[in-house]
Amino acid sequence: MKTLLLAGRPAAGASALTIHSPWDGRPLADVAQADAAAMDEAASAAARSFATTRSLPAHRRAEILRAVAALLLRHLEEFAGLIRDEGGKPIQFARGEVLRAVDTFTLSADECGRATGEVFGLDTTAGGVGRTAIVRRFPRGPVLAIAPFNFPLNLVAHKVAPAIAAGCPVVVKPAEQTPTSAIRLGELCVEAGWPAEAISVLPCDRSVAGALVDDPRLPVISFTGSDAVGWMLRARVPRKQVLLELGGNASAIVHHDADLATALPRVALGAYAHAGQVCISVQHVLVHASSYDEARDRLVAAAAATRTGDPSLQDTVCGPMIDSRQADRVEAWVAEATAGGAILHGGARSGNLLAPSVLEAVPGDSHLARDEAFGPVLVARPYDTMAEAIARVNDGRFGLQCGVFTRDIAALWSCFDGLDVGGVIHDDYPTFRVDGMPYGGVRDSGVGREGPRWAIHDFTEERLLVLRA
Repeated sequence: MKTLLLAGRPAAGASALTIHSPWDGRPLADVAQADAAAMDEAASAAARSFATTRSLPAHRRAEILRAVAALLLRHLEEFAGLIRDEGGKPIQFARGEVLRAVDTFTLSADECGRATGEVFGLDTTAGGVGRTAIVRRFPRGPVLAIAPFNFPLNLVAHKVAPAIAAGCPVVVKPAEQTPTSAIRLGELCVEAGWPAEAISVLPCDRSVAGALVDDPRLPVISFTGSDAVGWMLRARVPRKQVLLELGGNASAIVHHDADLATALPRVALGAYAHAGQVCISVQHVLVHASSYDEARDRLVAAAAATRTGDPSLQDTVCGPMIDSRQADRVEAWVAEATAGGAILHGGARSGNLLAPSVLEAVPGDSHLARDEAFGPVLVARPYDTMAEAIARVNDGRFGLQCGVFTRDIAALWSCFDGLDVGGVIHDDYPTFRVDGMPYGGVRDSGVGREGPRWAIHDFTEERLLVLRA
């Protein structure tokens, strides 16, 4: 049985959950599950260790982060195998996720040397004459990190690495389907020199995890997951610092001057990679009416040509859905759209595997039009003007990222100015992300930003010292 990590040490847990492969259903491992007593012990250890972690000098925190990055690189194939097996992620993307986690820890180490503050005179008013202000940032305290299944290593890294950089202990609640890579990452953090009490990784039932959400010893919550759960957590603990990286139904705009030979393969990859189980997966493609028919035909061909199936094969792009429940949901949403008049190209199902599909004329009130599909489906629509395309993207409750394919700088600027999203990506799909950029959304897509510099800012708070001359 795979043990959980409690205050940096292996622990058996109160029960075990068998993890199954979403590809072929075989049992992979029995993983220990935490109970209420383990939750209390983890929170106590995190609170005790805060005095130590906040006192670690920046150079020591940077050394630990770089050591974790080196260990991840040394164990690349091990981690890639865990991500492939537990999550069904095609191996080419699983390896890429490990390399991105290496980047996340390295970038966090770099930020340790960039702790910024301000020094300024207060004599701009008469009462401030003879006084100087010094503003610095200090760690808020232990962080509760709640992570999803689709990036079980790098999205944990995006919480753990900035927490270490900020001097904050961290308690990780990994996704129930994909816990093992998070546990191994916690072990590497201890091996690299992070205080053992300052990290716990606790697979558990959601009802048990609620105790950590409410625990006042964990004043910061960093959550990645569904919008319904995320906003519920924020309402539940309004006095905590709650950071939410939630869902989306991202669009790509392909303008009249775009190079279709470049744009459309990227749109297809962004829609179907990892079975579309990415919150910035391309769910909608808006194509200028002058090239819509050609673009639609190319996208249908690209969907049919996408290598789908066994995630262990190097050229597989679209692997299985995480489980049958999610495959059932996406299949039902497609059926709802076609019953309402949508035209479906592709989309056959076998077990947890959904073939990539393109849909046209999707009803505006359907799930596929309004909600996050999180599956290998692409809704195509024509538009006449850029203003119309912008309005379509904004006509919804999500706002993560949008890709805009155009050579027209004025049109691009109108998108940057007018799109109500967290990020506009020029000449590429909205699925583009590198780990040093500020990443996050607006509206129902969340609050706060990931990326080491921005997460460190959110895990810390300003403190003022007024010096009298």
